[in-house]
Amino acid sequence: MRSYKSLNNLVGWLVFAIATITYLLTLEPTASFWDCGEFIACSYKLLVPHPPGAPTFLLLGRLFSLLSFGDVTKVSVLVNTLSALSSSFTVLFLFWSITMMAKKLVLHRPGMHDDRTSEPTSGQSLLILGAGAVGALAYAFSDSFWFNAVEAEVYAMSSLCTAVVVWLMLKWENRADEADSDKWLVLLAYVIGLSIGVHLLNLLAIPALGFIYYYRRTQNPTLTGGIITLAVSSLIVGLILAGIIPGLPTLAGNFEVFFVNNLGLPFSSGLVVFLVLFLALIWFGFRQSFQRRSRLLNTSMLAFVFILIGYSSYLIVPIRSSYHPTINENDPEDVLSFVSYLKREQYGDRPLLYGPQFNAQPIAQNDGAPRYVRRGDKYVVAEYRPVLEYRPEDKMLLPRLYSNDPSHMYNYKKWVDIQEGVKPTMGQNLSFLFRYQMGHMFWRYFMWNYVGREGDVQQSGILWPGATSAGLPERVADSPARNSFFALPLILGIIGLFYQVRRDGRNAFIVGLLFLFTGLAIVLYLNQPPIEPRERDYTFAGATFAFAIWIGLGVLGVADLLKSALKADTARAAVATLLGLFVPGIMVAQGWDDHDRSDRYNSVDSAKNLLNSCAPNAILFTNGDNDTFPLWYAQEVEGVRTDVRVAVLSYLNTDWYIDQMKRRSYKSEPLPISMENSNYAQGTNDYLPYAENPAVTEVNVKEFMQLVEQNSPLLQVSYGDGTKSLLSFPTRKFYLPIDTTAVESMGIIPAERRSQLVPRMEWEVGKSAIEKKSLVILDILATNNWKRPVYFSSTVDSRDFMGLEPYFQLEGMAYRILPAKDPAYDPKNSEEGFVAQNIMFDKLMNTFAYRGLDNASIFYDENNLRFPANYRDKFSRLATSLLASGDKARAKQVIDKCFAVMPDKAVPYDYYVPQFIPALVAVGEQQRANEIMDTMTGRAERALAYYSTHNTALFDQEFQTNLLSLNSIGRAAEQIGDQQRATKALTLLQQYYQR
Repeated sequence: MRSYKSLNNLVGWLVFAIATITYLLTLEPTASFWDCGEFIACSYKLLVPHPPGAPTFLLLGRLFSLLSFGDVTKVSVLVNTLSALSSSFTVLFLFWSITMMAKKLVLHRPGMHDDRTSEPTSGQSLLILGAGAVGALAYAFSDSFWFNAVEAEVYAMSSLCTAVVVWLMLKWENRADEADSDKWLVLLAYVIGLSIGVHLLNLLAIPALGFIYYYRRTQNPTLTGGIITLAVSSLIVGLILAGIIPGLPTLAGNFEVFFVNNLGLPFSSGLVVFLVLFLALIWFGFRQSFQRRSRLLNTSMLAFVFILIGYSSYLIVPIRSSYHPTINENDPEDVLSFVSYLKREQYGDRPLLYGPQFNAQPIAQNDGAPRYVRRGDKYVVAEYRPVLEYRPEDKMLLPRLYSNDPSHMYNYKKWVDIQEGVKPTMGQNLSFLFRYQMGHMFWRYFMWNYVGREGDVQQSGILWPGATSAGLPERVADSPARNSFFALPLILGIIGLFYQVRRDGRNAFIVGLLFLFTGLAIVLYLNQPPIEPRERDYTFAGATFAFAIWIGLGVLGVADLLKSALKADTARAAVATLLGLFVPGIMVAQGWDDHDRSDRYNSVDSAKNLLNSCAPNAILFTNGDNDTFPLWYAQEVEGVRTDVRVAVLSYLNTDWYIDQMKRRSYKSEPLPISMENSNYAQGTNDYLPYAENPAVTEVNVKEFMQLVEQNSPLLQVSYGDGTKSLLSFPTRKFYLPIDTTAVESMGIIPAERRSQLVPRMEWEVGKSAIEKKSLVILDILATNNWKRPVYFSSTVDSRDFMGLEPYFQLEGMAYRILPAKDPAYDPKNSEEGFVAQNIMFDKLMNTFAYRGLDNASIFYDENNLRFPANYRDKFSRLATSLLASGDKARAKQVIDKCFAVMPDKAVPYDYYVPQFIPALVAVGEQQRANEIMDTMTGRAERALAYYSTHNTALFDQEFQTNLLSLNSIGRAAEQIGDQQRATKALTLLQQYYQR
């Protein structure tokens, strides 16, 4: 018979193989939504992603991408595979961690002991290995972890770092009496250093590791010793978070400014001096450890140095930034901008322990830390970061209700009975903490993984055992993401928790501490707002990891319960293991269909379709995240349409991004921006308020931009004490003279629109302030002279259109700005853009890709359904336009194409589909029109009946969407003369709208 050690290795690798096969079979073959496209692009070319970066992940991603051997279409799947392997190695190390803990329990050797020489019997070995397999596989198939395993995000590798440091600490504990045992601690420190370049979540495991060290090194642990251990380990976390990560670069930056500005030395001299002094201090520390023969000091110094070695992966950020790559967020090329990058200063901060509540009004604005930039041979202060001061009575401990953002205020009221203008009580503050931040944003996510999940609609709840699908909307009842585990993983984990508490209290406390710090402690630290753009369950993967240990140990608890029925160790172990394996079995059976992304291409196809909507050498304004990151992937990795310059509107509020836009990128020339850096440097022209001047009825955009560039007194207004002047705009009415002869010669106006060409574009900016991004848009319009096509993505917030909608031409998935006014434009109608029929027909029918959108076996979650909805909108716009011009044949082709590539069975009807009803009737498809109206009315009726009695406030978006659908159905039915269906839809609308 094999030894226990060889069996432990063999079964561990078998579990690893099961996890690996699962993840590779369900892997997304291309770039997923959210940050994945950015991470794949930045891995492929070692670019600089959003702060605080993930250099370790990028370096490893770069190595994996090299395996494509020049086939750029394979890069995404290879970087996704990095996450898959990171996840399966996490499962492997979790298995070995569980078996180490289980062995102590099975051999009745709880606490901290070296049990390597103890050889379990065959029955005991089976029980230990069964516990490891059940716990590891349960975590492998948990909802949040599996989601992270099949896409190129940092959370899979972050989980790996957590698993490795826990395993290393347990390995050290088993070898702590050996002379060279501290090498395991040094290796652990190196992994912690590497993990900084992935994600900071791993650091929260340190307090639990600290107690492993304390219990192993102390014969008689005490409460006082435990408190000191917790304090010291928490201090270590704080020192790494504040001292090493931003602290050392901040100190280096201070040296740099002093030596350059005060001593007149060249740039980088202060940095060199700092490095010399720092290395000298490290040498002094090691020298002291040898002189004092202090093993603790020497190990601490080694650990510190190896953390720094791991952390040194961050050097790639300023190195790559200094080469001005195409993606270079925040431009952290010197030590000062690098510090800002590490601190994520562009995102602001949230009050944690003490701060203002939402009604607090600032009484003063003070200058905070300066932001330096290079100018000439000195560093000069570009701006002082503002620090708002509040009255003490407007502050409170542990402020959870802190934001006065209107959308946040609206959502606070869903959880707490508060009133604007009235200071929230501590009871209300804590109620929001427990009900929303802990209950909804932690325990709900935790239960998703080990109890069940209602569906993929945002805010979906827990699917408890016994819940039925009766009365549920089809969108919820039929969702592949509706998974029921019958709470079996939770029950098994609770059995394991109580079993370990009874037999090995110290290790149970350590696992509990790991669960607490990677779960509820994160809740306190994040201080999440009352609404998020997407679910944040991935944040708490560490807590589900800790609980998986108890799920594994639950097998031991089940075996213990079987003692009276089964006396033989082997039989009892086999039965307990089989019962335990039923838990991951039901998890994989329930979770496979909603985690299988193997045929999903929607995100990258949507990006390519948007790029291919644009004419050559275009400028394309987009939103961030899902609207931009897939575009970056398509351009940077696959080289699709690199002539199109993607300009992210939110980033155009920053000086570093405008600087980048003024440089060439691949086939794209610099953007035509006339402003100099001094006009848009951070702190300058961040926004221009509206200051009405009755003498100015309208303003020429070109003249306005000249005044802005001159910082003209004509535009200056003073606020507050009158010492600070801002540039303003005197009227909301803008115009742009058009050289119609030159425009006609360019051939950019379609023949059928030449009569709409205007000698002067006129529009009204409906804003009380112009942000820097809007100033850039005006600058481009004034400077470009129509040499380059300018587009807005059709998904851009209409508030960023600046009133230019009458001059939009719809081309594919984007609106082109042309000096031709749409005669049919109605500001009360949401349909912007003159439909360029020939361009649209070619794009939608021949150019665009819709891979997999006709496949009912592919699961499209809420995020993936948004882009198909936009396709349907554009198909219906084109079909309606063709019918209006009498082209019934092509209109029918367009309609048939839309429902062929996106049938209801694969992509359920959305609120754009009723737009097709009049067109369907016009082309003789009355039966299909009736089917759509009946189907959508029935679905809306069921959905509204459900949401009106189940957490209406949480699902107000779904409620409003269904009301809009009913309104569209009713109006469309009226339009075709179907009064019966119109009455039914509008009656339902009225019934629920009043609620």
